[in-house]
Amino acid sequence: MRITFHGAARTVTGSQHLIEVNDKTIMLDCGLFQGKRKEAFERNHTEFCSGESVDCLVLSHAHIDHSGRIPRLVQDGFSGDIFCTSATRDLCAVMLMDSAFIQENDVEFVNRRRKKKGQRPFEPLYRKADVGKAMEQFVGLNYNRRHQLFPGIHLTLIDAGHMLGSAHVILDIDDQVTGQNRRLIFSGDIGRPDIPIIRDPVPISDGGDILIMESTYGNRHHPAYPESEKELERIVNETASRGGMLLIPAFAVGRTQQLVYAFHRLHSIGAIPDLPIFVDSPLATRTTEIFRLHPEVYDAEIREFLLTDDDNNPFGFGRLQYTQTVEQSKALNSLRFPAIIISCSGMLEGGRILHHLRNRIGDPRNTILFTGWQAPNTLGRHIVEKEKTVCIYGEEYQVRAKLEILTGFSGHADRDGLINFVRAMRCKPQHTFIVHGEEESSESLANALRNELDLENVVIPEPLQTFDVLLKPA
Repeated sequence: MRITFHGAARTVTGSQHLIEVNDKTIMLDCGLFQGKRKEAFERNHTEFCSGESVDCLVLSHAHIDHSGRIPRLVQDGFSGDIFCTSATRDLCAVMLMDSAFIQENDVEFVNRRRKKKGQRPFEPLYRKADVGKAMEQFVGLNYNRRHQLFPGIHLTLIDAGHMLGSAHVILDIDDQVTGQNRRLIFSGDIGRPDIPIIRDPVPISDGGDILIMESTYGNRHHPAYPESEKELERIVNETASRGGMLLIPAFAVGRTQQLVYAFHRLHSIGAIPDLPIFVDSPLATRTTEIFRLHPEVYDAEIREFLLTDDDNNPFGFGRLQYTQTVEQSKALNSLRFPAIIISCSGMLEGGRILHHLRNRIGDPRNTILFTGWQAPNTLGRHIVEKEKTVCIYGEEYQVRAKLEILTGFSGHADRDGLINFVRAMRCKPQHTFIVHGEEESSESLANALRNELDLENVVIPEPLQTFDVLLKPA
């Protein structure tokens, strides 16, 4: 078996791993690289392998850093099946189309400048038509249902508890070269227990031989979710008492729905003022509708909430408004009373949140609340690192708004959760590859697995590094 790490190697974004076994090539995830715009553009346009050389793709979940490059792979000749959960397929239908819309608009904007300078135009990474073609190749599978990909290679998806439809990937392989039966586990993004809406991550208790594992928070601990909800209550009340606006850049899938549910709960018990709350993101609005279509993944807490809540809707209540049009979004900039605006993107790399930010960032009465990880070189990272001046749409703005950070809403397991994911395995992996983390996080987790669980052969791959994996005889 040969494994090549095409993305999310010593970084968090661009998840893409290639498995070559039994004369078949299986890609695990096919994500966009996110970060500094010029570097991201170049990385995403670089073809690491021919689409025609890939026999099938297994997708752990719908987040763009895991799925966002699929239309490009199809454009490049990939014609195989794309296996994922049904919820992931539904989310990709709207998220990839939104990504294509952004690709086309960004390139159109850049090309107007290039034309004036007599430079050749750029092409978008892919277009909406490419997304339509790619969606024809998606195959939705249920959790815990063993499915044959090829003779001697079987796939099982296990609930990862990270977001709607997220999965751990298990490949059970009868290796034709070595005659060994081997199990490869790809963690995808590992979720957290006791987070509202979706179910807790399911442990892979029987374990496996080879593990490819994320490490986003490999060196950090999250506060318990109830503490973060209490902190959210404090932030809302303090911002309102200053007469300010609470701006929350949030990921359209997962984080927005968590926040809406939290505000719904806080509002229903009178813990926060009766403020208007706006979800200003067409993508978040569309993905929230998909959440409503998949109650089969809800946890017990939200089922109980539905039984007792007057609105009978965890993602909608009286003070909450989903804006639809550009005019409705622009009208929010004229608000002169306390309110809450949740908008994309989560890392401030685009979307309507930038318009709200440039109108509000200079006012100390306002609050900017981050609830998720910020990639290096993104605007969100610059603000989190407390830079005094930031650039928005080519203009500089002084950061005077109050900054708040809550990691308790994260959908990623923290250090203890990651270690416990491996601890729960009866058969510990002979080979472990640590991916999807900044170097400090990956190194910390790798050392913990070596020292606390006595794992051997724990490696942090370099980008594009290839490994020929052999197992010890049973």
